[in-house]
Amino acid sequence: MPNFIPKPFLMLSTLVFACVYGLILSPGLVLADKTPNQDKVKVLYHLDSNDPALAKYAMALINKHIEAEGGPDKIDLVLVVHGPALKLFESDTVDQELKDKLKVVIDKGIKAEMCQVSMKLYGTPLEKLVAGFTPTEHPVAVKRIADLQRAGYVYIKP
Repeated sequence: MPNFIPKPFLMLSTLVFACVYGLILSPGLVLADKTPNQDKVKVLYHLDSNDPALAKYAMALINKHIEAEGGPDKIDLVLVVHGPALKLFESDTVDQELKDKLKVVIDKGIKAEMCQVSMKLYGTPLEKLVAGFTPTEHPVAVKRIADLQRAGYVYIKP
C-alpha cells in the first residue's frame, strides 16, 4: 500500500474542509442559531371570490396555518377581502359557519381587512359587515396586497 495521498484527493479534501469551516464561522449562521423563531412569519391571504365554500376553506386554511406555525404569536397574518367576496360577509346574509370560522381566526389575532373601494362599490359600509373587519390601509385592495408583498408577506390565494 502506498504511503502517500494523491494530490487531487488532498486538494479536494482541503477545499471541502475550507468550505465547511467557512460555513461554521459564518456570522449569518451563528446569528440564526442564536435567534431561532424570533421573527414572525408574515403571510397574506387574499380572498375575492363570492363562493362560500371557498371562503370557508380559506378560513380553515388560515386556522391550520396558525397552528402549523406554532400559534398566533409566531405568525403575522393579514386577510385582504375585496370584490365579490364582500357580499359573503354582510351581517344580514352571512353564512353562520363562515361567520364562526372568521371569528375563530380573528380571535387568534389575524387582521381582516375589507377593501374600501369594494365597500363603496357595493354600498356596504363597515357597520353592515360581520364584526372584525377593518378598512384596508390603502383604499384599493390590490395596492394594499402589493404593499404587503413588498413588505415581505408571503402571498396565498386559496
